[in-house]
Amino acid sequence: MNWDDVRFPTSISRGSTSTAERRTDVVVTASGREERNARWANSKRKYNAGFGLKSLDDIQTVVAFFEERRGRLYAFRWKDFADFKSCAASATHAATDQVIGTGTGTQATFQLVKIYGAGTRNYARVISTPVTDTVKVAVNGVVTTQFVVNPQTGVVTFNAGYFPAAGTVVTAGFEFDVPVRFDTDQISINRAHFAGGDIPSIPLVEVKP
Repeated sequence: MNWDDVRFPTSISRGSTSTAERRTDVVVTASGREERNARWANSKRKYNAGFGLKSLDDIQTVVAFFEERRGRLYAFRWKDFADFKSCAASATHAATDQVIGTGTGTQATFQLVKIYGAGTRNYARVISTPVTDTVKVAVNGVVTTQFVVNPQTGVVTFNAGYFPAAGTVVTAGFEFDVPVRFDTDQISINRAHFAGGDIPSIPLVEVKP
């Protein structure tokens, strides 16, 4: 995909709104019963950066970022302050936060994921844009540094000679961004009323790698 490995200004994204969206078809039969079918296997995040704007300087920053991305053309990193790490919001991430696989003795690569749910119907969200210098990895609870992580896929690759042994549990902790793009090719701003609370709509949508 068209991609710039740069993060949207966090001083603005901190105050923005976020939405987790799924797509489900619901058909009501003649008897009144429902048949439901999931059209998307994965959820999608949407954001509105307009709510994070606090000044005309912020507007100029966003317009410059928008122009550099050519509107909807280039995707970029977004820090979702409602959900940006492998642990609870109030906790510090650790190498044992998320199970990302089981060793075979020959497998070198493991995909970073974050699990949502309490065990009934867990959802494994693929983390494709981790903050690489925050990634911690453990094998059977023992922290290791013998790996590299791809910042644009979230794939952890163990160094030769350090592949996890068969049956060992591979875990990871990390902070992450969301790959997004602008969901519009125009930004309309009424500067005359901005100070009085006229907030422009600046929609962003998650993109899948």
